[in-house]
Amino acid sequence: MAGKKVMSPKERVLTAINLEEPDRVPLFITITPQVAEKLSEHLGITTYTHPDSPLSENRISYTELLTHLGNDIVGIGACAPESNPTREIEEGILINEWKIRYRKSGYYTEMIEHPLARVDSVAEIEDFQLPDPLAPGRFDHARMIVEKYGRDYAICGDVEATIFETSWYLVGMEKFFIDLALRKPYVFALMDRVINYSLGVGKELVKLGADIIWLGDDFGSQQGMIISPQLWREVFKERMRFIIGELKKKNQALKIAYHCCGSYFPIMEDLIEVGVDILNALQPTALDMDTKKIKDSFGSKVSLFGAVDTQGVLPFGSLADIEREVKRVITEAAGDGGYILAGAHNIQPDTSVEKVIKLFEWTKKYGRYPEENYPV
Repeated sequence: MAGKKVMSPKERVLTAINLEEPDRVPLFITITPQVAEKLSEHLGITTYTHPDSPLSENRISYTELLTHLGNDIVGIGACAPESNPTREIEEGILINEWKIRYRKSGYYTEMIEHPLARVDSVAEIEDFQLPDPLAPGRFDHARMIVEKYGRDYAICGDVEATIFETSWYLVGMEKFFIDLALRKPYVFALMDRVINYSLGVGKELVKLGADIIWLGDDFGSQQGMIISPQLWREVFKERMRFIIGELKKKNQALKIAYHCCGSYFPIMEDLIEVGVDILNALQPTALDMDTKKIKDSFGSKVSLFGAVDTQGVLPFGSLADIEREVKRVITEAAGDGGYILAGAHNIQPDTSVEKVIKLFEWTKKYGRYPEENYPV
């Protein structure tokens, strides 16, 4: 049976996230700086964007490389403002506009100092100066990307670390968890100020032309949620409903993607209830995160986005293993549309360039609609 008429990347994505079948499964692969460097050398593309974005770096970078390979979505987000870039204050030590200090550690950086590590009162939260979501220069990169790609590609505005993660980045994870469990008033004051920042960014990204806004916080671990579903519903559910409602007021056609690493099956129905349209990252190695089960449970209501195993198969599997993984996720998630193929995380430096390129090639080969063309 013949395939469908070839769509533009934007048409392909919008069709898929409206739970209809496009011509093929759309792609949105994200990578780390080291993978980008290796891809650049291999492809001969020596100029690519890598903006200073404390909360969205890998989601909005390397657009030139990834669209060349076949991404159908490009990311935009909030960057550090002109007046307060991330800077190295001593050898190997960085500080960003949130006043969080990092140490370079191998391929990555790790947080070593949290500006609110000793906070204990609402007054201290009110005295702390959070970044201005509309600071000059914050959206220069986003505007450039939309102008260059927005006509042909779907635009995804990244506002991950929407509430929980940015809050604990400022306080420190252990202290934040303890004080959240104790229901200390400052915790809620901080989260609501972070929400104001996230909404400011999100609304501007919608205004710039985002088709999708990508929200989320990591509440999952390999073996379950790191807080109980009950606590999530008590503290985060209505806050997320408010954020989504405010964003959709700006564009009724807007789709909301929600990112959570690890296991979060128990709150998926809640997320759908509050207005989430697309579930990510769908880490297949985590507890209760079987791709087919999620598709069977929720595929008539929401799209799926992710599910390719970046933890085991991509870095450690053979090319044949990766080909099987592409076939698996397409067979399990792509039926009747509603699927964007992506890694369950940014692709890491332990995955070879050849594997990254094959991931794109096999998606294009096996992801053609109608379903009769799917691999078995």
